[in-house]
Amino acid sequence: MVRKTILAIVVGLAAGWVFAGPVAAPAAEDPREFVELPAMMQDHMLANMRDHLAAVNEILDALSADRIKDAGAIAEKRLGMSSLSLHGAAHMAPFMPERMQAIGTEMHRAASRFVTATEDADLAAGAEKRQALFAALHEVTNTCVSCHEAFRIR
Repeated sequence: MVRKTILAIVVGLAAGWVFAGPVAAPAAEDPREFVELPAMMQDHMLANMRDHLAAVNEILDALSADRIKDAGAIAEKRLGMSSLSLHGAAHMAPFMPERMQAIGTEMHRAASRFVTATEDADLAAGAEKRQALFAALHEVTNTCVSCHEAFRIR
């Protein structure tokens, strides 16, 4: 039941985006801060963000199948603090505004806190467990939304 509900939400959100289109303002009116990166780094950053989104999708899939430990493993490996070297964070940071760096670091920290929530999930039951997991995952996606609302690279 939980899996069907989560999948319905994801499909509904995706369908809304496809039919309604993105909600961002046109580039000429885009109020976000433009971050100029060398082309290779821009491509690298976009690939990282696509992988972050894919990781969140895999986490949701694992949660919908009640594979909580798998969700935590995906989060730490692909989004958590231990993933920083995988994403080349040290090479990217000097090109980012300080606030963008801070939001990115907070995303990685939030992902590691989500891992802790998955480890603690055995201690809670039913709705309380789900609420804690989804609240922790919301912290991750909230940082993504904050960054995308504030910055653009193209």
